[in-house]
Amino acid sequence: MTATATARLEARISPELRAMIKRAAEVQGRSITDFVTATLRSAAERAIERAEIIRLSLEDQRRFADALLSPPAPTPAMRRAMDSHDELLRE
Repeated sequence: MTATATARLEARISPELRAMIKRAAEVQGRSITDFVTATLRSAAERAIERAEIIRLSLEDQRRFADALLSPPAPTPAMRRAMDSHDELLRE
C-alpha cells in the first residue's frame, strides 16, 4: 500500500460557517474534510478556468476569425518593429 502525500490547510472560520459546512457534509454523506477538499478543488478549478480561458461571443468569434484569415496591412510602426526583429535575429 502506498501512502498519499498530504498537506495541511488551516483557516479561521466562524462557528456559524463551521456548522453550515458540517451540515452540508452530513447532507452529502461525507466527512467535513472530504466535503471541504472537494468544494475547494471545484472552486479552484473554476477560478483557474475563468482566468485562463477566453470566452467570446459569436460576433467576437467572427471578428477574431476574420482578423486571422484577413489580417490588416502592417502600419509603419509595425513594419519598423518587424524590421528591427529581423535584424536582431540575423546578429
